[in-house]
Amino acid sequence: MSSDPTPVCAYDINPDGSATAVSDSGAHPANDGAAYRWLHFDLSAPGLDTWCHENLPPLATRTLLAVKTRPRVDDLDDGLIVTLRGINLNEGAEVEDMVSLRLWVAPRLVVSVRRQRVFAMEDLRGQIDAGNAPLSPAHLIARITESLVDRIERISLDVEDRADQLEDCIYDNGETEANELAPLQRSVIKLRRHVGPMNDTVKALATIDTPLITKKLRHRLRDTANRATRSVEELHEVADRLSALSEHIDMVNDSRLGRNSYILSVIAAIFLPLGFLTGLFGVNVGGMPGVDSPYGFAILCGVMILVGLAGYLILRLIRWF
Repeated sequence: MSSDPTPVCAYDINPDGSATAVSDSGAHPANDGAAYRWLHFDLSAPGLDTWCHENLPPLATRTLLAVKTRPRVDDLDDGLIVTLRGINLNEGAEVEDMVSLRLWVAPRLVVSVRRQRVFAMEDLRGQIDAGNAPLSPAHLIARITESLVDRIERISLDVEDRADQLEDCIYDNGETEANELAPLQRSVIKLRRHVGPMNDTVKALATIDTPLITKKLRHRLRDTANRATRSVEELHEVADRLSALSEHIDMVNDSRLGRNSYILSVIAAIFLPLGFLTGLFGVNVGGMPGVDSPYGFAILCGVMILVGLAGYLILRLIRWF
C-alpha cells in the first residue's frame, strides 16, 4: 500500500543467519522459508499509526506509538511487548537523556520503533549486513539487550572514574571548589532513573514464561541482567560517594566559616574597650583630661595598649582561644 510507512530498515532473516533486505513493510516474510521479518521504524514515519492498528494487537500498538515509555516487558497472546532504554549517543545530546526503544516480538515478526537514533540498532544492522543475523526473534532481543547494556556499563564506569578524580581532588588535594560535582550528581540521578527499570526489564525477560525464549537464551539474558545489575549498583555507590563529597565540602566550608567568625569575634572582643576609649576621648566637650597636656595623646595610646594587652590576657585566661 502507498500509505504504508517506510522503515528505517527491514530484513527477512533466514534460519541459517543470512538475511535479505526488503523495501516493503509487510507484516509477514516474503519467503515462507524465512524464519522471521524484522521491521525497524522511526516514530515520526508517516502512516505508522495506521499500519500498527492494521497489523498489531491494540496493546502493542499503544506501546509502540506512546509519546513516553518506561522499560517493561509484557506477555501478550503469542508475542512480547518490550520497551527498553539505551544511552543517548546522538550528537549534541546528553548521554543520561536515554533513548527509548519499543518492540513487538512475535514468532515470525519483530517490529521495533525508535524516537531517536539508537546506536545498538545500528550495530545490529551491521551484523545482519555482514551475514550474522540473529537466528530467531529471541536471539534478536538478546543481542539488543546485550548491546544496550554494554553501553550502560561503559557509561557507569566512566561516571565512577569521574567520581574517583573528584575524590582525589577533594580528599587528597584539599580542594573545596568542585564545579563538576553538581553536574555529575545530576547525571547520576537521571541515569539511575532509567537504568533501574531497564535492569528489571532484562531480569523479567530472563524469567518470563513464553515459548519464544529458550532455556539457553534465558541463561544468556540472565548474564546480561547481571551486568545491568552491576551497573545499577555502581551508580548507587557513586551517588552515595558524591553525597559524601558534597557533605565533606559543606563541612569544610562551615568549619572555615566558623573559624573565621571565631577569629573576628576575638578581635572584636579585644577592640571593644579600645573603641569605648576612643569614643569617650573623642567627645568634644570641656573638661576632657589631657587636653592641655603635650603628652596627652601618648598617654592615651599607652593606656589603650595596656587595655588591649589586658583584654588579650583575659581572653587567653578564660580560654577563648
